[in-house]
Amino acid sequence: MQAASESQPSGPKPQPTGEVLIEAKGLCKSFGPVVAVDQVSFQVRRGELVGFLGPNGAGKSTTMRMLTGYLNPDGGEATLGGIPASKVEARRILGYLPEHTPLHREMRVDRFLGLVATLRGMRGAPRKDAMARVLDSCDLDGYETRRIHTLSKGYRQRVGLAQALISDPDVLVLDEPTSGLDPREIVRVRDLVARLARDKTVLVSTHVLPEVEDVCQRVLIIAGGRLVADGMPEDLAGSVGKRLVVEVNGAGNSARLTETLLALDGVEEVAQVDPLRGGELRLEVRVCDPLLVLEPLRAVLLQTGATLLELRHELPTLEQVFMEHTAGVRETQA
Repeated sequence: MQAASESQPSGPKPQPTGEVLIEAKGLCKSFGPVVAVDQVSFQVRRGELVGFLGPNGAGKSTTMRMLTGYLNPDGGEATLGGIPASKVEARRILGYLPEHTPLHREMRVDRFLGLVATLRGMRGAPRKDAMARVLDSCDLDGYETRRIHTLSKGYRQRVGLAQALISDPDVLVLDEPTSGLDPREIVRVRDLVARLARDKTVLVSTHVLPEVEDVCQRVLIIAGGRLVADGMPEDLAGSVGKRLVVEVNGAGNSARLTETLLALDGVEEVAQVDPLRGGELRLEVRVCDPLLVLEPLRAVLLQTGATLLELRHELPTLEQVFMEHTAGVRETQA
C-alpha cells in the first residue's frame, strides 16, 4: 500500500448541488523548514455537513485557520462564498469556533454576546433579536446573567457556538467543538451542530469518530499535510476493503493456514488477532468480494478439521478507514 502522504484522495466523491461556500485551492503553508499543509484542495457546498479528520500534527488546524482568514497561505487560495478568506466581506458570512474559544470569562453571557453582536455591526432591535435567537438555539435560556467563568465546560462551549452564530452566517467552521466534554454534553453539541447544518454549510474538525459517522454526510482526511481521502463515510469504508472474521478451534498450524488462505483467489490479506469467543485462533481476512471467498474458505477450514466458532462479514469502521489512510505518516507539529 502507498504511504498516505503519497496517496490520492480515495472513494467516490459526492455530488452535492448547492453553491460552493468553502473552497481550498492548492493551499500550502510552512513554518520554517516544516511543511504543515501541502497542496490541499477541496470544496464544501451549501447544506453540507463535512467532517475534517486527521491525526495530531496533520495540518488540520492550520488548514482551518487559512480557510477562516486567520492565517495567510504561502501558496494557493482559500475562499468563502467565492471571496478570498482574508477579505472582510468573507468574514461577514463566516461563524468560527476555534479549538480554544477566546471567551471573556469575567463577563456575563448576555453582555458577551451583546459585545460580539455590536462588533458584527448590529444595533437596536436586530441586535436584541440575534441574541434571543442564539440563546434559544444553543439552549442558553436561563443562563443569560451567569458569568462565563462560572459555567461548566459544556455550557462555555455553547457560548462559543452562540458567538459563532450571532450574525446568522452561511458558513460555520468548528474546530473540535466537543473537545473535553462529557458524553452527555457531546451528544447535545452534536445534535445542535446537526440542526444547524440543515440550512448552513458546516465544516467540523473532531477526534470523535462515531460522531462523524452519525452526523456527517462527507469526510475529509488529512495526513502529513496532504488530503488523502474525500468521500461519504460508507464509500470510504468500501475503499479500504471488506473483511471476513474467522475464529476456530483445532486448526493446526496457524502459519500454514494463513498461507493457504492467502493463496485463495480474492483474498488480499490475512491478519491474526486476539480470540474473542474462546477459540484458539482468530483471523481477519481482507477480501475483494466476500461472496466469492466464502465457500473456498469454508472448504479450507473443513480440510484442516477445524471447529468453526465464528464466520461473519464485517464492514470497515470509520476508525479503520482513518487508520488505513494515516498509517505511518509523519507529524508536521502544526
